Amino acid sequence: MTLYLREDFARQWKGSDPFERVEQLQGEVFRELEARRTLRFEFQGRSFFAKIHRGVGWWEIIENVLRLRAPVLGASNEWQAIKRLETIGVDTMTAVAYGKRGSNPARQHSFIITEDLIDTISLEDFCRDWPKQPPKLALKWALIDRVAWIARQLHEHGINHRDFYICHFLLDISAGVEQLDPNQLKLSLIDLHRAQLRSTTPDRWVEKDLAALYFSAMEIGLTRRDLLRFVRAYCACDLRQALADRASLWARLRRKADKLMARFQRKGDQIR
Repeated sequence: MTLYLREDFARQWKGSDPFERVEQLQGEVFRELEARRTLRFEFQGRSFFAKIHRGVGWWEIIENVLRLRAPVLGASNEWQAIKRLETIGVDTMTAVAYGKRGSNPARQHSFIITEDLIDTISLEDFCRDWPKQPPKLALKWALIDRVAWIARQLHEHGINHRDFYICHFLLDISAGVEQLDPNQLKLSLIDLHRAQLRSTTPDRWVEKDLAALYFSAMEIGLTRRDLLRFVRAYCACDLRQALADRASLWARLRRKADKLMARFQRKGDQIR
């Protein structure tokens, strides 16, 4: 068994089974499946999120393997991803409790509790009206630079997100939207339960992440100049060199993004 409880949770749950305490949590449920439950709850006057995993069963594991997909077996993946992002300086959720018990991956019981990122807005919502109400140029370019930097940090440190959409970037607006300072933006990356961690990121997963990111930003009014700014910031070099050195990458991810958009238009936003 693996268990971590921050001091406030350790003190409150002292003498009880943390796994039972987690199952008893009540609050706003965001996802309720047989194998997984996600909810927001209040604890000592503060808001938190809990993700509870009860084992996916052998059939789902086998099905994912047959489809060449990495199954999400529990909360450990998100816990490890959060810790990796902390080491590379990427803002993300703050984990306050984590537990895992059972060696059978099909029946493993695990959970992770994170602080609620209050006073934030997803980039999907923040940028939704940009086509009709363009933001200040300095703010838009600062956000593009920051997203590109986060993407580069992940991929240079062996991390791929697998759900790398702008809805999973949360912008801190605690000082007010009108008071946002392009030079002091805080952007947190969330929903890391499907992230993959390696020593290096394979090219195919770099492409998948960047294609998903581009697809999710296709309808927010970005110009060619904005896209080129992202390319330069992501590659951290001269734009001419970035375009020349990775020309095939940009062409492939454009095709992947177009395919995602075609699927989205056929099926609605279920793929996000």
